[in-house]
Amino acid sequence: MKELTIPNHVAIIMDGNGRWAKKKGLPRTLGHKEGIKALKRTIKDAYALGIKYLTAYVFSTENWKRPKEEVEFLMAILDKLIVKEVNELHLRGVKVKFLGELNDLSDALKKKIIWAEELTNSNTKMQLNLLVNYGSRQEIAGAIKKLINNNEEITESNISNNLYTSGIPDPELIIRTGGENRLSNFLLWQAAYSEIWITPEYWPEFNKQLLMAAIEHFSTIDRRFGGLNA
Repeated sequence: MKELTIPNHVAIIMDGNGRWAKKKGLPRTLGHKEGIKALKRTIKDAYALGIKYLTAYVFSTENWKRPKEEVEFLMAILDKLIVKEVNELHLRGVKVKFLGELNDLSDALKKKIIWAEELTNSNTKMQLNLLVNYGSRQEIAGAIKKLINNNEEITESNISNNLYTSGIPDPELIIRTGGENRLSNFLLWQAAYSEIWITPEYWPEFNKQLLMAAIEHFSTIDRRFGGLNA
């Protein structure tokens, strides 16, 4: 078997919390709780494998359309995640970044986000990017607006430098759980040459074995970026 190639940057569309709960006859909220457990497992596994950047799609701009009670529950989970996990991540040398339209969040949550980012800013072992109130089309449009307002030339590099992910390498591997074959407004610009691995398992079921399966698949790919390898 070919030697494993560990991607520098893995991005994950964590889909299927609600469907997992429905399949088991449980409330959707329990699906989201199990999804947080899966995220915590995956952060630890990625860290152990030496993955330098891990990006997780936590809450999209479209998720505001969900029932108010579910949105409030998701925001409360995010709040608790910051309070309970950031100190441990900091001790492990993980830098935590929140990417998205953060101004739309509550003042209390924004304060916790600022605290988490400032606390972990100098860490270099791994960078964890949590996409919150994120939409890729909105991100791209915002970058172009900035360039126009600043009278800067609209080039690929200038657009990249004005995205939320400025300074972060593009993901080499995108994992999507839940079996859907789409990107769902996730890192559309950054995913231009990403390899995509999809599993039918729902996000609460995600584990190290599935992460390794994705990496094993990635390791078999001859990445040519439109050219030819010798």
